[in-house]
Amino acid sequence: MGVPDFDAWVAARGPALLRLAHTLTGDAADAEDVVQEALSRALPRWERIRRVEDVDAYLRRMVVNAHTSRWRAWRRRVSPVERVADVADRAVLDEPGVEHDERRRIWLACRALPEDQRTAVVLRFYEQLEYAEIAALTGVREGSVRSRVSRGLAVLRAELGPATGEENRG
Repeated sequence: MGVPDFDAWVAARGPALLRLAHTLTGDAADAEDVVQEALSRALPRWERIRRVEDVDAYLRRMVVNAHTSRWRAWRRRVSPVERVADVADRAVLDEPGVEHDERRRIWLACRALPEDQRTAVVLRFYEQLEYAEIAALTGVREGSVRSRVSRGLAVLRAELGPATGEENRG
């Protein structure tokens, strides 16, 4: 069974790319821009891309790269301010059983992580990728990915406190 044409693939897998981009960027409009950029680069190369072993992984990598490129360009253009409006922080983590205030707290803590740590944590726990897959997607060594995830989790634990049931582990 081959990979479908570009339009069919985007119809089937585009929403997953958009969720990934939204989690990386923290903003729906930025996520759409990142996915559009990645897909606009993929379209002229589709005949070659559709022959790779894992098309989904290839396009996820393109989304991560597009996000990184946009972030780097933004850092060159914009001077960060002390307080950022939190319009994009509303109810991103729609986990069943998690209260809105808790989702917001988790989301704000994730947004505060440095870019490389946030990307690693999102890919590990939101996309449920293995360390080797994250290393391939981000272009860094697996040990660096493990370090970034570990540091990111340490910051999140310090910010959010221990997870339910974690405080009783010995």
